[in-house]
Parts: sequence; structure tokens; C-alpha cells
Amino acid sequence: MNLHHLRYFVTLAHLEHYTKAAKQLSITQPSLSHAIASLEDELNVRLFEKDGRNVILTRWGKIFLKDVEDILAHLDSSVANLKMTGSGNGTIDIGCIRVLGSIYVPLLMREFIKANPDKNISYRLHGVGGLSAEIIQGLKNRQYDIAFCSKYKDDPSIDFTKVASQDLVLAVPLDHPLASRDEVKLKETLPYPHIFFDRRSGLRDIIDSLFAQIHSYPDCIMEIEEDMVVAGLVAEGFGIAVIPEMHILEDLPVKTLRITEPVPERNFYMASIKGTYLAPLVVSFKEFVSNYQYTSSSGYIF
Repeated sequence: MNLHHLRYFVTLAHLEHYTKAAKQLSITQPSLSHAIASLEDELNVRLFEKDGRNVILTRWGKIFLKDVEDILAHLDSSVANLKMTGSGNGTIDIGCIRVLGSIYVPLLMREFIKANPDKNISYRLHGVGGLSAEIIQGLKNRQYDIAFCSKYKDDPSIDFTKVASQDLVLAVPLDHPLASRDEVKLKETLPYPHIFFDRRSGLRDIIDSLFAQIHSYPDCIMEIEEDMVVAGLVAEGFGIAVIPEMHILEDLPVKTLRITEPVPERNFYMASIKGTYLAPLVVSFKEFVSNYQYTSSSGYIF
């Protein structure tokens, strides 16, 4: 079905006059007549009938007009969006984990807009609250253009760029034998039961690697997805945990100790799929993030 013929049909339906419609479309009247006849032959349905010197839609023509106008409006909107995207404007779909979605990623979004006042930029934020493994899978499923998360296992299909980091500490209940200390070696925590992060969490790989460095592993009594839940369980005396240094720990009855051996650090990454096409706006955003220097007065992420 010829797209031009559909547009001719809509114009004629509104003007109800072949000469006027042809003039507005900048085509000859015979060309318009041929286009409408071809459309009717293809559909095997009469779309117009004569009304004196004018033409009016048949019952089927009225039904077809509504559908065609909806389709053309959707198509025109999509084309406009693609043209805007190709010109360096448009929408960026971002996936991110909760810890980055609360401060860091919104800051980047705002700073990128400020750095490009001549651009029409919008965002869609996805996956906030999800695990890094889920964010990476969403990226692979093309749910978004770019992601911010932990490096969940080495994946040759994903390009990871380090963008920020966060300290890890040992959290213990206030009445714990280690609570009188300000720092601790990881091997000194082995006699005590630990609360670990879920194996799908990007944190789990980091913490596992720390214990691998001392060639020992503590008793794991629980595996939890959310860091705030881990903190709450520590506060209630269920165990101790290697956990990100975060504000909520200041409000809970826990003591945090600096880990001196091995020194832990949680890194955060900007992730994208290698070898895939990215719109010009997304490429510009990636470059902006790669060069952006982020600091936090809280020391939470730096």
C-alpha cells in the first residue's frame, strides 16, 4: 500500500473536492484520481461517492479515515523523534541500581542538560532498586541505552567504564566483641557469623574476592539482596557484615569498622553493549560521563 496514496486519501476526505485536494497536494487532478482508484481497487471497497460536484466518504471510508489518521499521526511522530535523535536531541533510556539512582545518576542527568543548553534532552530511568545482574540483563535486552551498576562478572559483550567508588566497612552490633575497635583485619572477623549479599548482587563478587585473598571464608548465616536490610539485621544482632558505608548506618545501633587488610573498595561502572549502534545523543552523554569529575561532601560516593 502506497503511503502517499494514504495521505492523498486523508486530504481528499477533508476537502471533499478533487480539484481543491490536488492543488493542496501539488499534484494533478488525474494523478489524485488515479491514486484514489488504485487504493479502492487494492481494498476492494469504495471509499468515496459523488455528492454533486463534491465527493463524500462512504460508510467504509469514514471507518478507514479514522484508522489511517491514527496510523499516520503515529508514524509522523516516530519519524520526528528519530530525526530529532539523529540530530543529537531526543530521549536517553538509562538503567541504574538504587544507590546510584538516588544521587549520582540524577546529578549527571541534570549536569548534561546544563552543558547542552541548545539540545532538547529528556530521560527515562529504569530498574532503580534492581540488582546489577538485572540491570545488565535489561541492557542486553535493549531495554535502555546505557546502564550504571556494579560490574557483575566479566562479560566480553559489555563495555564497563569506572565512574565512581564507595568504601566498604564492617558493620557490627553495638554489643559485639569487635564494637570497641575502630578498624579490623578481615581475618579477625572469621570467628563470627556473617550476613552476606545475594549471589546475584554485584557486591557479592567483591566481598567473596576479599575473603579469597585471605584464603578463608566465614560462616554465612543469611543471604540478602538489599543493603539496608543487611544493615537492619546487623543492628538486631543476627550477625556482622561487610557493607557499603552509607548514611543509614548512622541512624542504626551499629558500629562500623574500617577494614585494613585487604582494603576493600566497591566500584561503580557505566555499562553499554559493545559494537551496538548508539544515537548521537547517547554517545555525547557517554563522553560527558567519562570526563565528569564527581565529588560528594558526604564522602558517600567519590
